[in-house]
Amino acid sequence: MGEALSHCALSALIGEIYDCALDPGRWEATLAKIAETLDCAFVSLTLNDVRHNRFLINKAAGWEPELLRLKSERHVAEINARLTEWLAAQPSANEMFVTSRHLPPEYIATSLYVEECLKPQGIVDIMHMFLMYTHRQFAEIGLGRHARQGVITAREIELGRLLLPHLRKAVTISDILDVRTIERARMAEALDALRCGVVLTDGRGTILHANRSAERMMRKGGPIRSANRVVAASAPRANRELRSAIARAAREETPQGGMSAAIRLTESDTPPAYAHVLPMQAGDLRTRLMPRAVAALFIGLPDEQSGVGLVARAFDLTAAETRILESLLAGHTLAEAAAHCGVAPSTAKTHLDHIFAKTGVSRQTELIRLTMRMTQPVLPAAPDRLP
Repeated sequence: MGEALSHCALSALIGEIYDCALDPGRWEATLAKIAETLDCAFVSLTLNDVRHNRFLINKAAGWEPELLRLKSERHVAEINARLTEWLAAQPSANEMFVTSRHLPPEYIATSLYVEECLKPQGIVDIMHMFLMYTHRQFAEIGLGRHARQGVITAREIELGRLLLPHLRKAVTISDILDVRTIERARMAEALDALRCGVVLTDGRGTILHANRSAERMMRKGGPIRSANRVVAASAPRANRELRSAIARAAREETPQGGMSAAIRLTESDTPPAYAHVLPMQAGDLRTRLMPRAVAALFIGLPDEQSGVGLVARAFDLTAAETRILESLLAGHTLAEAAAHCGVAPSTAKTHLDHIFAKTGVSRQTELIRLTMRMTQPVLPAAPDRLP
């Protein structure tokens, strides 16, 4: 049984997940770190083609290469059949599929996939986390336990639920910005698919490209503006932090703790809006996609409330807790949130303590940052795609 994960360790891991958004080459190392955190010996990230029973993407750590090849060549049909059968019966793709919990022992005892690929490596249980699902394909992360680690427990399932929204968002952004799948000529179209604002800058903050959402923010007096084609925040304090974060990206430095910078762009008496500043120096992303870019700014709209519902669902918040969260995100103090919700300040404090306990954060700023991170980054997709 693994130990409880500290808030600091969870935040650091989430930071590494988001670092993969602009450098897909980091996924293998990050997947291995996720496996280690969940006390698993094996991990894979696959994109499964349901119609042709093949892997379109198959990244793994801990697997023996020959057995990974055998899995891809002979057992995709069995894997797809069991997982799609289970997914089709779920209201959403948010639940974890755990072999020991969702497959009968008699099936496991007769499975060719188990016999030929899992048993030789000592894999006794696998937890599947679904990143995307349509009738044509699905993407998932599979985390396997060795016999010495035992079967998946409630701890791993709960940690999976905490990480899943961040993994989905990072994979989505990574796919959109992956230089291997898009050409520079299509960059504007790809970035315009993002709901949040995206600004690519050089080391001085000069705007090299802004997507449609960012242009709209700057045109309508939003949390960012263009000052002679240099990106700036309306609030002086935020502007200083923004400039510092871009300068660090230009020097190929990361903020303390290794996390991507997240900066509140608005004053405390206005609805919160955050910018995440991600460096673009790693790999060949800068030279292939935008040669002079050193930083990518992802900006959430102050009135973008979809993150509240995601947090409420992911962490099982009550209706009262959700109302307190919504009020805090609107810029209210806790006392003002209590008055707005018609409850005593002590009751509001109790609700906030419960929210902290469920989300694994300890401060309101961290809670707001978490909510902003969980906001869906992409404009609405096809109707057959689950969240």
